[in-house]
Amino acid sequence: MAVVAAGSALAAPAAAEGETPPGQVDFPTRCLAPQEAGLPPADGATTGRLTVDDPNPRVGDTVTVTYGIDRTPAVNPVGGPLPADVLTPTGKVRLGGAQGGEVTVVGPKRNEPVAAGAELPAVTMTGTFTVTAPGAITLAPAGYTLHTAHLLDLDTVCAVEAAPVSARLTATPLPTANPRAVLLGSAHGRPGDRVEVTGVGFAPGEAVTVAGRAGAAETADRVAATADRLGRVTVWLTVTDRATTGVVAYEGGAWSARRGTGPAAYAVVEPVPPAAPPAASVEPDASVEPDASAGHAPQAPAAQRVTVTVEPGGLAMAQAGAAMTLGAVPYGDGGAAPGRIGTVTVTDARGGSAGWTLVGRVSDFTGPGGVRIPGAALSWTPTCAAARGAPSPCVPGSAGVVGPDGAVLASTADAPRVGGTFTVDAGVTLDVPAYTPPGAYTAVLTLTLS
Repeated sequence: MAVVAAGSALAAPAAAEGETPPGQVDFPTRCLAPQEAGLPPADGATTGRLTVDDPNPRVGDTVTVTYGIDRTPAVNPVGGPLPADVLTPTGKVRLGGAQGGEVTVVGPKRNEPVAAGAELPAVTMTGTFTVTAPGAITLAPAGYTLHTAHLLDLDTVCAVEAAPVSARLTATPLPTANPRAVLLGSAHGRPGDRVEVTGVGFAPGEAVTVAGRAGAAETADRVAATADRLGRVTVWLTVTDRATTGVVAYEGGAWSARRGTGPAAYAVVEPVPPAAPPAASVEPDASVEPDASAGHAPQAPAAQRVTVTVEPGGLAMAQAGAAMTLGAVPYGDGGAAPGRIGTVTVTDARGGSAGWTLVGRVSDFTGPGGVRIPGAALSWTPTCAAARGAPSPCVPGSAGVVGPDGAVLASTADAPRVGGTFTVDAGVTLDVPAYTPPGAYTAVLTLTLS
C-alpha cells in the first residue's frame, strides 16, 4: 500500500551515489550449469540484497522477504541468444538469531534478452514466513536456481556456502492477558476494620503490595505480601483511611495495568453514634395534681430514636453469552465481517463517588496453519444506557479500533453520587484481508471492569 502525501508516494530514501544500498552484500558463489549445456562451473561473487516489509513485527505476524540478485556469475546455458521472459528464479533465505530455518523465495518469469555466453540478468524473488519467537532475527542470502525455459527446460544451480547477514528484524512478543485479580472478604467496614484480601495470578515468589485506592490514587492503607508457588497471596488489610473506595494488589514498586489488578470496591462506613437517652426534668416545688376524671395521674410521652443503615455493595458485571460469531466473508474479496458483542450489564452498588471504566482488548485471530488476522483489524461502535433512577450517566466509548492495546467500551465519571445499573453493547466489524486462507479464525475479547 502506498501512502500518498502532496501527490507523491512516500518511499525509503535511495542510497547516495557511491554508497552501498541497504541490505546489499557480496558473497562467493559456485554456479553449476545444466549438464546439457556442457559448460564448466562458474565461480564468482554474487551481489545480492535482502529486505523485509516489517522490521519490527510481533510474534505471529507474517513478514515478506525480498531477495534481489543484482549480479550473478551464472551464464546463459543456451548455445544461442536467450529471448525475453523465459527465466524463472527460485531461492532460499536463511534465518538466524531468535528464529532459525529457511524461507523459500520465488520470482516471476521476467527477463531482458540475453546474448549467447553472457551473464544471466538481475532477478527479484519474494517469500514470506511467520514470526514464531521474540527477539533479534537475522536474514542471510542462500543458494538460488535460475530456470530457463527455451528450447529445453534447464536449471542453473548456484550454491552459497557462507553469505553474510543482509537484513535484520526485531520481533516483539504478543501482549498477554493480565491474570491478576483480588477478592475481598467484605465490601465495607468501619474505619480501622481489617478486611481479608485474596490475590491470584501473580508470579510465584514475587513481592506483592496490597493497597487502598481512592479513584486513581493510592491511600495510606497498605500491606506487603509474597506470592506462593501458585501465585496467590492472602493478607489482612487494615483500612483506616476514610478516602479508600477500593483495594488493589500489584508486583513491583508501583501499580501498572500490566502487573497490577483492577480495584475491588470497598466502602468505609462511618459508625452511627449511639442515641442519647432523653433527659428527665423535675421542676422544684412543683405539685402534681391527680386527674380526678381519669382516676390516675397523666403520663409523659415516650420517644425512641430509630436508625437504619444502608450498606454499600460492590461493582460487578455480567455478560449475555460467552461467544459471538461474526458474519462470513468470501475468499479473495475479504472485507467486513459484522457482529455484536454479548450485552454486558454493569451494576454499581458501591454508593460512593468513584466512577468506573469498562475496557476491551482483543487478541489476534488465529486460523488454519497458524495464519493470523491482526487484532487491530477489529473495530467497534459502543452504546451504553443507564437504568431509570440511576444517579449517574453512562458514557459509551469512542467508535474505532479495539486491538490488543485495548479501547474503552463504556464508563462513568467520578461524581458526588455514583451508581446504578447500566446496559452496555457494541456492534463490531472485522476487516478481513483479501485472499485470507479459508477457514475459521478465532480470537479472545477480554473485558475488564475497574
